[in-house]
Amino acid sequence: MAWEASDFRERMAALRAAHGAVVVLTGAGISRESGLHTFRDADGIWASVSIDEVATPQAFARDPARVHAFYNQRRRGLLDPVVLPNPAHAALARLERDWPGAVLVVTQNIDDLHERAGSRTLVHMHGELLKARCGGCGTVIRCREDLAPAHPCVACGNAGGVRPHVVWFGEMPLELDRIYHALGQASLFAAIGTSGTVYPAAGFVDAVPRGCVTVEINLEPSEGASRFVHRIHGPAGTAVPAFVDALCGGDG
Repeated sequence: MAWEASDFRERMAALRAAHGAVVVLTGAGISRESGLHTFRDADGIWASVSIDEVATPQAFARDPARVHAFYNQRRRGLLDPVVLPNPAHAALARLERDWPGAVLVVTQNIDDLHERAGSRTLVHMHGELLKARCGGCGTVIRCREDLAPAHPCVACGNAGGVRPHVVWFGEMPLELDRIYHALGQASLFAAIGTSGTVYPAAGFVDAVPRGCVTVEINLEPSEGASRFVHRIHGPAGTAVPAFVDALCGGDG
């Protein structure tokens, strides 16, 4: 692996000494080893259900019950006791704890596995499955139970507008200003478990400063793999802990 080489470890030691900023992007591949389905694989979520039926504002306006049923099922799956953070999630939480500079994890995932593993400086750019949002007043609340079209907003009392707090196709990802600011300051950018096909996340590697160390960690090369200096392909549960060991100069 690239980070087993002495020159990589020396460069990471220099970044540690300089308190270099780290930005990590994670996608569905990091949570697959926890038992959650990815979206775009042959057996992924979009192979069994149409995006147009459950993941657009138009779908919610047309058939909110169908959309709620889809996300209720996914929410129940996330809350299944067998779904737990895996070593990759734990390693990124350790990176945040042990790295002397700033660390920001930007996740495309709507699960809470990073939080459960201990990550605290985190952006859910596609929203969070365990939250709901009122389409009328914008109030966001925690939500672990099933939702239905008649569910009233706890703030304004209106029914019919409470929706999953997720970013649907055709909507803007969340906190992009914060993400691009962090990318512009990054000394190291790593993309983990991403397909490299969904923008704007697929273009984050192009937004970092010249000289920033870029790393892809994926089960197989993404569509944008050639844009990364270091490319490591293997299971996140083993590759990410080894990567963090190299960054932090220890053995976990």
